[in-house]
Amino acid sequence: MINQEKKWIPRNEALLLDLLHIVIGVLVVICAVLAFLDPEDNQILFPVIFWLAGLLNGVSGWYKLKNSGRSKKKKAGGIALLMMGAALAALGVISIISIGRLP
Repeated sequence: MINQEKKWIPRNEALLLDLLHIVIGVLVVICAVLAFLDPEDNQILFPVIFWLAGLLNGVSGWYKLKNSGRSKKKKAGGIALLMMGAALAALGVISIISIGRLP
């Protein structure tokens, strides 16, 4: 039998993206509930929420950009998602800096 390489099927990428959305979505909801139940003790969760949202937007933007082909609208959407992910990651950094300055 000839050793055949398995190719990465785009449907598998879409499945992984969906699973990532589910896992990060559940983590964000858990972090948000904990952060709003006791904001004084769980204030570190706010930057974590921003970073998870930034990660999700970044991965979604990368996927959309990778699979855009020649469509300028899809490329623009992917770039917008990447920029939003970077903005959310920066907001997480600003949040952690502001938390560090609190007494």
